[in-house]
Amino acid sequence: MHYDWNPRFPEGFLFGASSAAWQVEGATTEDGRTPAIIDLNSQKKAPFVDNKFTADHYHRYAEDVALMKECGLTSYRFSIAWPRIIPAADGAVNPDGIAFYNGLIDELLAAGITPIVTLYHYDMPVWVEEELGGWRSRDVIPAFEHYARTCFEAFGDRVKYWLSINEQNMQICYGDWLGVSKGVEDWFRDKWKINHIMNLCHAVAVNLCHELVAGGKIGPVPGYVPIYPETCRPEDQIAAMNAEEFTEKIWCDTYAYGDYSPFLYNYWRNHDIDPDIRPGDIETMKRAKSDFLAVNCYRSNTARHAPADAEAQDYLLNASGNKGELTFPVVPGQYALTRNPYVEYTDWDWEIDPVAMRYALRYLWDHYRLPMVITENGFGAHESKSSDGKVHDPQRLNYIRDNLYQIGLAIEDGVEVFGYNAWTFTDLLSTGNGMAKRYGFVFIDTTDEEQKATGDVSTLALTRIPKDSFYWYQSFIASGATQWGKEMSN
Repeated sequence: MHYDWNPRFPEGFLFGASSAAWQVEGATTEDGRTPAIIDLNSQKKAPFVDNKFTADHYHRYAEDVALMKECGLTSYRFSIAWPRIIPAADGAVNPDGIAFYNGLIDELLAAGITPIVTLYHYDMPVWVEEELGGWRSRDVIPAFEHYARTCFEAFGDRVKYWLSINEQNMQICYGDWLGVSKGVEDWFRDKWKINHIMNLCHAVAVNLCHELVAGGKIGPVPGYVPIYPETCRPEDQIAAMNAEEFTEKIWCDTYAYGDYSPFLYNYWRNHDIDPDIRPGDIETMKRAKSDFLAVNCYRSNTARHAPADAEAQDYLLNASGNKGELTFPVVPGQYALTRNPYVEYTDWDWEIDPVAMRYALRYLWDHYRLPMVITENGFGAHESKSSDGKVHDPQRLNYIRDNLYQIGLAIEDGVEVFGYNAWTFTDLLSTGNGMAKRYGFVFIDTTDEEQKATGDVSTLALTRIPKDSFYWYQSFIASGATQWGKEMSN
């Protein structure tokens, strides 16, 4: 659909940015916080630094919120660190953890910024893994319920937008990368038991939020990557559908309908997989009515047919940031991902495809008719200060602007979207690339090497420097989302 005007955002649309506790806070051993599994996982990402310092948001959140206000943000999506709230198996609530998030929430509200809070963003406490068996055991469900209840009771008077579990689909699809497969002998089959337990925890959180938070709304956070067929060959279209099913649609269907799709039930039966669904489970899931879908969308993928006798190939992510080192996966009998000649790529071989955002929003709206908020969308790059002491990031500026334009077009198409939160506000620790892969509107003046060389965060300046993209976003928000700064077309 072509429009003779630039897209218009609805009144009250939230323009914000995102982070995750384990990637931005630092202070991993302070004020009662105990280790998370993802902390240990980050220590294995050599040659990069781990998450013990990162942007030190824990000590500098007031400075960061002041910059958010200066930028004009009206929302901030962040996560709560489970081991900062419930640090041990006795279930005792850590008052220092509550105090930290109270301080952050109050600071945001005083600045006119709406908090959007993720309950779980990869930081399972080590004690849950060691004492209860982690996601492998249904014993995690009451522990997660206690944690969620604590958060709703402590912060629900001020936080009205909640997110349950970040990118559950990516945790299952890339279990080794995120440390979820730890201790699992048969990942091919047992990941579906883990996935079912996660779905029950999501359901518990949704039902508790509606019970405990007056006016509270809650939704899941799938990672969504639109997948195009490589050609108009019919088999390539089916391959693209298969890839969407096995990486994202299975999860979105379950969130929306409270049950697994016939496609998935047939897959389990054909592969002799028992996801350990017990009496009452589906009823619990069906009661959990999500108020919206939160969408993490960065890029697209392209799929082609993979015959049953094709040679399997694991998805080997580019960990170096040297373009061309990604290895696309081949799943015999299902799909193979491949390079798209019609889009550019980042240094980490991620497709630069703003139109994918419009596609994603229309696809999800057509399937589920749930309001949506973008909770992650961003451009990762190697960056440093220029000779003038500033940080110029034209690629990110263009990426954010182009994605916002496509979101606006989706809204013109009739899709209900109520907010956009770019990944990220400040630079922070990348999941696999330390401080070297930067996403922020605000540059954090530090390096992996500098952080590895010290044991004391007070020795790090960690100066905040707004980038060019910060000032563009500031101007765009101030204009009422009408001044794009370049000629746009659709």
